[in-house]
Amino acid sequence: MVGPLAHLGRTANRPRCNRSHLSNGLKTKSFAARMEKTTKALAVRKLQRELKDEKQAEKDRRRAVTLERRKAAEEKRRLEEDKAKMGARKAARLRRRQGRTKKINH
Repeated sequence: MVGPLAHLGRTANRPRCNRSHLSNGLKTKSFAARMEKTTKALAVRKLQRELKDEKQAEKDRRRAVTLERRKAAEEKRRLEEDKAKMGARKAARLRRRQGRTKKINH
């Protein structure tokens, strides 16, 4: 609606909340009871968040341990390869010293 008819039902002193229009029989919970329920819900949510954070921390710790193991294994493998490579170079040097080349050995 447009115009003054749109504002007919409104008054300056209307109630803040529709809940105040309810009869006493329908208003089963008092404000304190509702606040208690809200407080309990917040406590449960906080506990759930803490449990979730602990679980995530454990997961991160396991992931870090696995990553460290992988790094150590990779480093060990790399050192073994370098050692084998150096052993091959030293053997090639010794063969050259003895006067034998790759062409003669193969």
